[in-house]
Amino acid sequence: MEFISNRANKMQESVTIKMAALATELKEQGKDIISLTLGEPDFNTPDFIKESAKKAIDDNYSSYTPVPGYKDLRQAICNKFKRDNNIDHKINEIVVSTGAKQSLMNVILATVNPGEEVILPAPYWVSYIEMVKFAEGKPVVINSGIETGFKITPEQLDTALNNKTKAFLFSNPCNPSGAAYSKEEIDALVKVFEEYPNALIISDEIYEYISFAGKNISLASYPEIKDRVVTVNGLSKGYAMTGWRIGYLGAPAAIAKACVKIQGQFTSGANAIAQRAAITALTEDPAKIAFMQEEFLARRDLMISKLEVIDGLEVNTPQGAFYLFPDVSGFFGKSYNGFKVKNSDDMCAYLIEEALVATTPGSAFGCPNNIRLSYATSEEQLTEAGKRFKVALDKLS
Repeated sequence: MEFISNRANKMQESVTIKMAALATELKEQGKDIISLTLGEPDFNTPDFIKESAKKAIDDNYSSYTPVPGYKDLRQAICNKFKRDNNIDHKINEIVVSTGAKQSLMNVILATVNPGEEVILPAPYWVSYIEMVKFAEGKPVVINSGIETGFKITPEQLDTALNNKTKAFLFSNPCNPSGAAYSKEEIDALVKVFEEYPNALIISDEIYEYISFAGKNISLASYPEIKDRVVTVNGLSKGYAMTGWRIGYLGAPAAIAKACVKIQGQFTSGANAIAQRAAITALTEDPAKIAFMQEEFLARRDLMISKLEVIDGLEVNTPQGAFYLFPDVSGFFGKSYNGFKVKNSDDMCAYLIEEALVATTPGSAFGCPNNIRLSYATSEEQLTEAGKRFKVALDKLS
């Protein structure tokens, strides 16, 4: 008897998690693998946040939490939205979840009906397309490439939007490309959104504190579209709190209420101790975590310097997050020692075999000519990875 549902069978495994697991497995076998797979800061959670969590334990925050989150945490999120993003939200428009990933899944399940179109600029985060499919929505992909810095144009957006569009979903700064839209670029996209008042806009801003070209611009800060923007964020990336699992969204009240209903049936409220620590994190001046952004910038420049000297590899300079997304199509059709590289999946397989460096294929993000490299690791590891890349790629002919 077949017990597995069609829903589960149709869902693709997360390629980033799959490649990270493979890297771990090879390390356990004794291989000297450098993993540039997962998007996880290698910093420890700052002490001022950890102290807050210890106090919460001593203060006996050990009971079930309200489904949308503690009121004082939701107020802290409202204050943070106003301080950092120029967005006015009320407490009933905030929902705290077990990570930004759950926030995204909540809002998609709460808004997308079977057959409705959801626009995804490519490259998109690997889970977006599977979430849309899970909700039985129809993904509509807008392609972009390294020549535009992996950003879509207003003209492309205008072409994709129509009366069948239910939502537009993107990350800014972007995972996997590191692209960060400037204010002028966001202004131009907003003008297009104004022409399509029935389209919901879901803005994933989890990398907002890792932006190298100035302050990140939130779509919900534009009054003309705010009433249909859902802003998703969390503490994993900017605060190095990946394992704490706290994400949140700000949304129109009706959408927030629907998300609470869904979350109430799936997981209920997020972890009590992590929520108390999140209040401290979000209330403190973001300058306390700026050192991480500075370090990521230095690592970005280091990694680019190692990659740009490799013939056939095309790399741009992203303005956010902690990823590079080089175009490796110049190597397609080439081979070494019986291994032929036909696509980005082959390239990642070749690199982990020949260079002992684990990366993620761009096909998982809607860009089959690219691979994703996370530079959220030490400069020593990045320098060595760069050397290995050059030796391995120079062998291909």
